Amino acid sequence: MASVSKRKGETTWQARYRDEAGKQVTRRFSRKIDAQRWVDEVTAAVVSGQYIDPKAGQVTLRDFAEGWRKIQAHRPTTVLHVETTLRRHIYPSLGHRPLAEIRPSEVQALVKKLADHLQPTTIRVVHRYLSSIFNAAVADRLIAVSPSRGTRLPKAETRRLEPLATDVVRGLVDCVPPRYSALVVLAAGTGMRQGEVFGLTLDHVDFLRRRLVVDRQLVLLPDRAPYLAPPKTASSVRTIPLPEVVLTALAAHIAEFPSSDPRGLIFTTDSGEGIRRTKFSAHVWRPAVRAAQAPAGTRFHELRHYYASLLIRHGESVKTVQARLGHANAAETLDTYSHLWPDSDDRTRRAVDEVLLPSGAPSRDESEDPLQPGSESTRAQPDLI
Repeated sequence: MASVSKRKGETTWQARYRDEAGKQVTRRFSRKIDAQRWVDEVTAAVVSGQYIDPKAGQVTLRDFAEGWRKIQAHRPTTVLHVETTLRRHIYPSLGHRPLAEIRPSEVQALVKKLADHLQPTTIRVVHRYLSSIFNAAVADRLIAVSPSRGTRLPKAETRRLEPLATDVVRGLVDCVPPRYSALVVLAAGTGMRQGEVFGLTLDHVDFLRRRLVVDRQLVLLPDRAPYLAPPKTASSVRTIPLPEVVLTALAAHIAEFPSSDPRGLIFTTDSGEGIRRTKFSAHVWRPAVRAAQAPAGTRFHELRHYYASLLIRHGESVKTVQARLGHANAAETLDTYSHLWPDSDDRTRRAVDEVLLPSGAPSRDESEDPLQPGSESTRAQPDLI
């Protein structure tokens, strides 16, 4: 029950109420109207179920976030990423602050600070984790409103993807140590992700039907040996047809580098262990990029883009490219590769001209069509390995 009163001889009004735990909470005001307004607001919040204990939000962001992340149903790799993101980018600025005292302006200041050394896409990931933590605090009724609402995030620049030239891909195949050349051919000829390539086992390759099944990847965590786990998403589980160049490379690799791995991994290190991404990048991939004179910063993932560009060049539909790459939906495929599909401007012009152009009027020669073989547009596309 709430009440407002003033004892004899006192100059202030005392407002009090009992919280949900039955504990009496009091505040003093110089004016009765202010005391009554506060009591009315608290009473309305209690009745509507929106009451927030002022002391509940005194837990620090770090303490609450640590409890939050430990109960999330994240994949092992995501668990590591969340922990690293919180520790590097959020805790140094806001970790010591009580949840109830963090203001939207402080979240905006954090975003501005991160923009000095992080890419916009990375900042969006950091903000997404922070927002999830604040939303959980709201759900637990520790704070009334998330201070991350309304944050203005930097816009990511749209980078026009340019697939590697075939000569560069061939150079990479030649420049990696022989133990890994088939691995590069496999990535360029199937579009598999790096973890999927590292996790490919012999029983998942059907040489007779010329196809392989992707339903796992090799996961690497700092505190344990590489292990096999489900792929990135449910849509990543797929069957990929194998071209002859990949089959030949795999067969030659298996004959020259037979694996003793108990899981049947096709690609292993010289010592027979699963390949660690960081070591592969430092000791195999980056030296090969330099030796092949590939564009600076070329990632292993560029082989996946190269494969997609081959499918598009040879007329595969969006749905086929989506299925081969294991994208969740066609929108993801189009967002990444739409500019590689030939546009239909000239075909649209011809369709109208064939109907409406006066009889006998000159029309564009087919040989001038930039979409025809031999044109500059066609020559710019990569060739098959």
